[in-house]
Amino acid sequence: MTPEAAETIALQALAHVVGETEARERFLALSGADRATLRAEAGNAAFLAGVLDFVLGDEALLLAFCDAAGLAPETPARARAALPGAAMSD
Repeated sequence: MTPEAAETIALQALAHVVGETEARERFLALSGADRATLRAEAGNAAFLAGVLDFVLGDEALLLAFCDAAGLAPETPARARAALPGAAMSD
């Protein structure tokens, strides 16, 4: 997956998180971000990687996002691997 495609998926994930009140409030609390930060950092690949980390850390949220976006459940993990900070495999 290209970094550009990964960023697109991460932006979709961000939109999903922002649209879900409980997920949004939990993300804001855990990340220390506020709504202005969400807007300002939406184009930052490292921030988007963090969004995917958040979604991948909650199976129910992950499955809800994938269902809403029409994605296979493994797609966000593949997108995360294409963004900054991904663990390198041997």
